[in-house]
Amino acid sequence: MGSRNPFARIMKTLEKTGGGEFGKYYSLPSLNDTRIDRLPFSIRILLESALRNCDEFQVTTKDVENILDWQNTSPRKVEIPFKPARVLLQDFTGVPTIVDLAGMRNAMDKLGGDPSKINPLVPVDLVIDHSVQVDVYKSENALQANMELELERNKERYSFLKWGANAFDNMLVVPPGAGIVHQVNLEYLARVVFNTNGILYPDTVFGTDSHTTMIDGLGVAGWGVGGIEAEAAMLGQAMSMVLPGVVGFELSGGLKDGVTATDLVLTVAKMLRQHGVVGNFVEFHGEGMSEIALPDRATIANMSPEYGATMGFFPVDHVTLQYLKLTGRSDEMISMIESYLRANKLFMDYSQPEREMVFSSHLKLDLQDVKPCVSGPKRPHDQVLLNEMKADWHACLDNKVGFKGYAIPKEDQSKIVKFQFGEIPAQLRHGDIVIAAITSCTNTSNPTVMLQAGLLAKKACDLGVEVKPWIKTSLGPGSKVVTKYLEKSGLLRYLKQLCFHIVGYGCTTCIGNSGDLDESVASAITENDIVAAAVLSGNRNFEGRIHPLTRANYLASPPLVVAYALAGTVDIDFETEPIALSRDGMEIFLRDIWPSSEEVADIVQSNVLPDMFKSVYETITEGQPTWNNLHVHARYKMHIACSP
Repeated sequence: MGSRNPFARIMKTLEKTGGGEFGKYYSLPSLNDTRIDRLPFSIRILLESALRNCDEFQVTTKDVENILDWQNTSPRKVEIPFKPARVLLQDFTGVPTIVDLAGMRNAMDKLGGDPSKINPLVPVDLVIDHSVQVDVYKSENALQANMELELERNKERYSFLKWGANAFDNMLVVPPGAGIVHQVNLEYLARVVFNTNGILYPDTVFGTDSHTTMIDGLGVAGWGVGGIEAEAAMLGQAMSMVLPGVVGFELSGGLKDGVTATDLVLTVAKMLRQHGVVGNFVEFHGEGMSEIALPDRATIANMSPEYGATMGFFPVDHVTLQYLKLTGRSDEMISMIESYLRANKLFMDYSQPEREMVFSSHLKLDLQDVKPCVSGPKRPHDQVLLNEMKADWHACLDNKVGFKGYAIPKEDQSKIVKFQFGEIPAQLRHGDIVIAAITSCTNTSNPTVMLQAGLLAKKACDLGVEVKPWIKTSLGPGSKVVTKYLEKSGLLRYLKQLCFHIVGYGCTTCIGNSGDLDESVASAITENDIVAAAVLSGNRNFEGRIHPLTRANYLASPPLVVAYALAGTVDIDFETEPIALSRDGMEIFLRDIWPSSEEVADIVQSNVLPDMFKSVYETITEGQPTWNNLHVHARYKMHIACSP
């Protein structure tokens, strides 16, 4: 068995400025090892974990030395153990882990032991967000109706999860209708620094969802794992992992007016896919970091699976602290976080000269070079510049079947299919949009692009521009905070006017829960072999994922989702072709309704407030009446040793 931690000698006390102490911590500076200053921040976090958990059994002194000597050991693919601070689950992948814990309780009961002793040893958060579908849309009642359908379909699973919420210690279950797991994690669940029994240490997380990496934008090291790894972590076991290489990604300059965080992440995804980062960490740094707001960082970190990295990490800095304050974290907590990270060489201070860290390889991006773009039609890293979209689409129609091709004969490329949508005459062509969805934590965590979408909708409505009625439009916010600032700004009404009604708080279209298309639209597509399109503000667009009948799927920023919905097709050059006609018959171009960066910044500043986050999350576990009234089936109490 393990012995006393051999690094107990480097334990230090973190004093408060006004007297008293925050707690004790394992001090990296106290190792007096010059190699630490050259380690990337992400590797320092692995080092701290190894120091703190060293027992010469699961984690050994040799493991600590391997991490300290990262520059030499990582190229040799040395394995190290790692124990995360907590585990994050969503309902699809989280249910089996709770089933296994319940099975352990059953076994304990049969052996005559106390079943209540079976509990996670680290904090576990489960957010129910993956089961809501866009069945009802274009209606004020859509949110409530979809939630009721969700509960009816998932009653058995939800009954079990509700039991689990009360049965286990160290476990928090967030009911359906609260938001997308990764946005809730970013805005509320993340601790950044833990204080457990007076011991301070960095927040790190394993999640049973690939986009757990979104939290890396907050300086919390986390990534997606399988269920077995998550369960092992829950029970206090270390995971063996290859000590990763770290790709340094240097940012400089600032984004041009009109360029969004989504444009940036699609650019980054393309660069990193081309560079090759599988199995590596990516760590962002450089003077351009001060220009990247935290929600923008989270957008980039979210798509780590799409560019292939284990995580895309942004060290904690002053921007992180500002976001923590915005999202309602207490002054005491923020003070502890900053004090601890500074004391332990884990805080990036851009007011000081940047340290000369060593990276396995290095990339640079001048933010001035980022241009408006989308990604598709079948892969998230197939970036298409907006001004090249029309030409790229026609090339896709011509190309042989593949990631960038449909092999549509020339004579069929311009065909028009006419049909009746209710009492309205309608028509479809290749590239016409049938689904336009603002969805997924990738973008809905970002107030800038969400409010930008609202501003664009307002400008369009003021000119009398409308969305074709056969396009399935939806708005699936990542958290209820989004609704609050859209309402406060007065912009939600314009999104609704364009039929972007709120359909649910959870992963919807992005994971294929887009619901059925109208039968007339579906028939027009299938009977005439139309390559129909979907545009969504998500992170994945593989053919067949979004909807079986949308063979072309493009990832775009929320304002571009609205713009494409107004245009009704991806077969358009926004520079030279009008997006629509005004009520007066005037040609309206995208540039006529695209909000300026200054407009967006002003509305974000005045409408995204800390009280919104506090009011939403102080009741996060209460749930809707449908959840609160859900009956926990008696069989769980009969066959599983449940707490009273």
